[in-house]
Amino acid sequence: MSGSTFIRVRPSPIAGTWYPGNPDTLTEMVDAFLENPTDQTFRLNAPLRGLLTPHAGMRFSGGVAGKAFRYARGLDVDVVVVISPSHHLFDADLVSTAYTHYETPLGRVPVALDLVDRLAAEIPLGRVAKDPEHAVEIGLPFLQRTLDHFELLPLSMLDQSWRYSEKLGQVLARLLKNRKVLLVASSDLSHFYINETARLLDATILNAVADYHPAEIIQADEQGRGFACGRGAIAAVMVAAKALGATQATIVGYATSGEINHDLSKVVGYGAALFN
Repeated sequence: MSGSTFIRVRPSPIAGTWYPGNPDTLTEMVDAFLENPTDQTFRLNAPLRGLLTPHAGMRFSGGVAGKAFRYARGLDVDVVVVISPSHHLFDADLVSTAYTHYETPLGRVPVALDLVDRLAAEIPLGRVAKDPEHAVEIGLPFLQRTLDHFELLPLSMLDQSWRYSEKLGQVLARLLKNRKVLLVASSDLSHFYINETARLLDATILNAVADYHPAEIIQADEQGRGFACGRGAIAAVMVAAKALGATQATIVGYATSGEINHDLSKVVGYGAALFN
C-alpha cells in the first residue's frame, strides 16, 4: 500500500443487521452458501476475470451470491475491485474510501491505496469516511472465505450512464493490466414488482449479460425494459474484464426474494454471473 502507514479502519455499519455480527455464525452462513450441494457446477474454459453478485441482506441474496463467489476459490489474486451503485448522495460521480482497511467480523481487508491514488489521477474520485454503503461490504465475507490474501479497491458509482461506465471500465483495465485482479460488480436486479413482472425484467438484464452486451444493460434500464440498480457497475466490470481477456459471460444463479420470504407481491431480483 502507498500513502500514510497510519491505519484507519472502517468499522462495519451493517454487521449484525445485513449479515451476522458473530464471526462463527457468519462463517457458517457464508460457507453454507458457498458449498450448497444442490447447485449446478460450471466448468470454466478460460481464466476468471470478474463476477456479478447481488448485495441485499445476506439471508435473502447470499444463496445467489455464493453461486458466483465459489469460483473465486483457488484464484491467484492480489487485488479485488468491487464496484457498486451509490445508495447515498456524495459530492462525486465516483467514490472510494478514506480508510486504509475495511473491517468485518472475519477480520480486516487492506485497501489498495496505490490504486485509489492512481485512479484519482485519471478520474475525479471522492474519498469518504463514515459511509453507510452496504453494497461493497456485503460481499467481503465471501471473499474472505475464498481468497487467502488480497487488497480491496472499493468503488461506488453515482453516474451510471453508458459513457461514464465505459470510461471507468477502460481506465480500470489500463491500471490493472499488470495486476492479478478479480473484478466484482455488486448489483441487485428488479425492485418491488410482482414476481412474474420481476422475472421478465430480470431476464432482459441477464440476457444482455449473457450476450456480453454491457451497453444494452444500461439502455434496457433507461427504457424500462429491465432494471438493475448497479447497471453502471455491471457495465464497467464487463468493459474492464473484456479488456483484460474475458470473452464470455455465464449466468450461474438467479432468484427473487419471494423464494425466501414467500411474498410474491413485491420482490427483489438477484443474479450471479461469471466473466471469463
